[in-house]
Amino acid sequence: MEKKKIVTGFSRLSKDEKLELISAVQKSPQAFVAEMKSYWHSDDQTQLKFDEFSENTISNYFIPYGVAPNFVIDNKNYIIPMVIEESSVIAAASNAAKWWASRGGFHTEIVSTKKIGQVHFIWHGDNSKLKALFPLLKTRLFEGTAEITSNMENRGGGILDIELVDMRHEIADYYQLKAEFETVDSMGANFINSCLEEFAQITRTFFLQEPGFVNGEKDCRIIMSILSNYTPDCVVKSWVECDIEELGTIDDDMSAEEFVWKFDHAVKIAQIDPHRATTHNKGIFNGIDAVALATGNDFRAIEACGHTYASRSGKYSSLTELELKDGKFKYTLTVPLAMGTVGGLTSLHPMAKRSLEMLNNPTAHNLMRITATVGLANNFGALKSLVTKGIQKGHMKMHLMNILNQMEATDKEKKHAIEHFTEHKVSFRAVQEYLNSVRVEVLK
Repeated sequence: MEKKKIVTGFSRLSKDEKLELISAVQKSPQAFVAEMKSYWHSDDQTQLKFDEFSENTISNYFIPYGVAPNFVIDNKNYIIPMVIEESSVIAAASNAAKWWASRGGFHTEIVSTKKIGQVHFIWHGDNSKLKALFPLLKTRLFEGTAEITSNMENRGGGILDIELVDMRHEIADYYQLKAEFETVDSMGANFINSCLEEFAQITRTFFLQEPGFVNGEKDCRIIMSILSNYTPDCVVKSWVECDIEELGTIDDDMSAEEFVWKFDHAVKIAQIDPHRATTHNKGIFNGIDAVALATGNDFRAIEACGHTYASRSGKYSSLTELELKDGKFKYTLTVPLAMGTVGGLTSLHPMAKRSLEMLNNPTAHNLMRITATVGLANNFGALKSLVTKGIQKGHMKMHLMNILNQMEATDKEKKHAIEHFTEHKVSFRAVQEYLNSVRVEVLK
């Protein structure tokens, strides 16, 4: 068996040395280095800041930064920054925002803002004794983390509660300390994890020193201390509503009653079928992730939490619901969103700071409202397309430029192709055939 070559000391190399090493195994080393360097920021200090966001960085990866205007959220006007590479997402959000702007806009409600952290541990002892002594341990935990929590408490946050969770029915002798936190405008991961690690030390000492425990009960084995990205009590709602008859303007070829009937069934299908629910919710996260990225928030944690929340009944389902009552159409998204506007990349990334400025420097709670609304707008836009013209007509029109670039169309060819496909259906094959025909004409 061929022995694999292991690279050692790579992280200690300079960026240029890393590039040189990597380029040596590329087909065109000079072209590789030139392309990587072409995406470096022109300002050395800004580039250094980008490099320090991660490890082993050799370049920057560009994703379009766009905006969606005309959002009216709780009677306030917004232009929403969105970072996403998928065609038609920003267009769908903008179109939905514009349509609802003249019908009262979007409405939101913060349901709750608690976040969760856990200390996982194994303890062999009398459960009734542990339960009886837990109030004392809880007091020690609050007292022992007072120095860590003081600044957060001054901002209106801190540790809300600590609970002992008996998990022995799942794993032998397994317990959790489950703590609830309020982190105000911070996403709070570092704060929560610092508290939890201190909890672990205090708990270990408590078992060793508490005279109520006998020798065999003094061994508390801490497994890990970590926040949970599942935050079912950090939830926001966003909704739109109007008279059903107003929906007659959605599509020229469809009555309001027909549109509502199809839209209602589309939502119901997403509530019962996990295959459809996954795509339905993906449309929501098209908008949510784009705003999270633009504002320097952790879109991976947000999306993981959202999908877990969609499965909270034991079956994966839609995050939205439709209410049709007394001639009214009300469409609501309920989603957990743990977001921050201070700390982390929100403070360090220059574009994240610009995004927050564009949103009038919102609190974390207001950013939750805004982000959920964009998710609802994208979902509404997708469902509207699906039950009327179909998703491909609008999506492929937006995707046309990507296809033309992939086929190395000239500026003149792009101009004519855009005109041609205003009246024709876009597909990869159709674009290819059109370009071939245009190029044959030129050769003649």
